[in-house]
Amino acid sequence: MVARSILLRHLRSQNISLASHPFPIRCITTTAANRAQKQKDTPKSGSVANDAQASTSTTSTTSSSSSNPEPEQQKSWLTRKVESSPAVRSAFLAFTGLLGYNSKTQVAGRQARAFYEDVCAVRPDEDREFWQKDCFLPPTFQSWFTVTNLHIWMLTVRLRALPPDHGKAYQQALIDHFFIDIEDRIRTVLQPPSEPQKPYTFESTFYTNPNKVKAFTADGKPKILGKAPDRLVNSQMKIFKEQWMGMGISCDLGLVRGDQELAGAIWRNLLGARGAQGIAYPDSKEAKTFRRAVNLVGGEVVNVAKIDLEKEETKDDGSGVHDFEPAEVDKYLTYPQVMLDLVGYIRRELARLEKVSDEDILNGRWEKLRFGRVKN
Repeated sequence: MVARSILLRHLRSQNISLASHPFPIRCITTTAANRAQKQKDTPKSGSVANDAQASTSTTSTTSSSSSNPEPEQQKSWLTRKVESSPAVRSAFLAFTGLLGYNSKTQVAGRQARAFYEDVCAVRPDEDREFWQKDCFLPPTFQSWFTVTNLHIWMLTVRLRALPPDHGKAYQQALIDHFFIDIEDRIRTVLQPPSEPQKPYTFESTFYTNPNKVKAFTADGKPKILGKAPDRLVNSQMKIFKEQWMGMGISCDLGLVRGDQELAGAIWRNLLGARGAQGIAYPDSKEAKTFRRAVNLVGGEVVNVAKIDLEKEETKDDGSGVHDFEPAEVDKYLTYPQVMLDLVGYIRRELARLEKVSDEDILNGRWEKLRFGRVKN
């Protein structure tokens, strides 16, 4: 607490904004002051009648005391010593600096948590109707990851423009929070806890957990389940890492080459490359064939040389993203407009993020980074 008090006073003297320091400003109070305050607030008890009277008196006292200002807390000896001696203060700040307290990396990690949780991770839920009805993305965790990944890339584009000593730290911190949250959600999907547990960020209503029913018995009682196997979690994390890298590289290329290339990147990475091998019409020979796009690079396919591509394309991976059924072939007609909306959305939001100053980002003003709706 002494460290926080001194450091905050030092930041004020340097005219540094405190928006990025969410911890409270507190001082250490003496034991005597705490004991006197506790005795003052504790009601006396006696008989049953006196207890009732004391309860009524306490209620009225609490109401009256709420309007009175709280007494000023006394500073500890150490706090006064550090504030009064420039040499001690300098040594104290040097010591906290060696510990990494309030370093650029630590500040970036703390602020990037809000950038991820309040700016990127909320986008699937905020614009759920567009993603699920216009893009035909199923309510699965894979779809949630894909939409969030798109906005991670868009925010990363802006963070690259920060001064070099800050930009790399903010980018790394944003990706760290992203994958910590991904791992937490993967474990919850693979092995739902029988007792409610606090997630790393928040529970999303964008996707449903197909394994949630396994956490309870037929009569509704919770089961005692173990942790999800680390081998399976690591395999899924490798797949999502490849998807993160693939979308980032292809969207970067589209950003440079033009809207046509960017629309192709969106079609492949966000819309599942539906129809890449042709469209199955109701009167065609492949009218009942299930087909999806297969990523031949990364964690999804271990040995490309041994894979039967045609067989793999007809295997359901559970993501829910696959070619439309012959009876739904008319949905392909909406894809040009969907890709146009998404390309316009990306260009519009990147132009808006460019206008957000470096100062606002470094001071943690995440509200100015929030994305708008895809369709205005």
